[in-house]
Amino acid sequence: MIRNEATRFQSSRYVDLWSRTGILRVLALGVMIQGCTTAFATVGSMPPPAIAPATETAVTVIAPPAPSTAPKEVPARVSTVHIGNASWYGPGFSGKTTANGDVFDETKMTAAHKTLPLGTQAKVTNLEDGKSVQVEINDRGPYIQGRIIDLSQAAAKALGIIDRGVVKVQVETLENPVGFGAAQ
Repeated sequence: MIRNEATRFQSSRYVDLWSRTGILRVLALGVMIQGCTTAFATVGSMPPPAIAPATETAVTVIAPPAPSTAPKEVPARVSTVHIGNASWYGPGFSGKTTANGDVFDETKMTAAHKTLPLGTQAKVTNLEDGKSVQVEINDRGPYIQGRIIDLSQAAAKALGIIDRGVVKVQVETLENPVGFGAAQ
């Protein structure tokens, strides 16, 4: 009797295990068979898809915004300001080539600076009397310690420093120059 109880316990345990895994196996086999049947279908055996008759369709087109007539804002660039001594040069340099390749003309509103890019427009202000002039940086220099800019004779005249030789000035780069060479 004890033996029958043990056998019955083992067989019920086996049936429960088989029934759980068996169901899963049957389901997996069914999925695999279903997948295989559609893979081997012939082209002619499937009906063509139904095509709906053409109808009017509303389409929304999003166009780019119209160009604005308002002036575009240009980001402001910070100008460079240098304060130091200015001198002038001219008589011995007329006709010689400047650093940017131009021929030096002492009657033009130009200047030499050690670091500002060639072609830069700058406003030079005499700090003693407030007079200022706009010049183009077209040469390198000055090469005398303590000086930050060498002005052409015309620029020096406009600032009133011809007789003084060396004057303390402020040099400010101009981002949007107006009236090139105008004394203010």
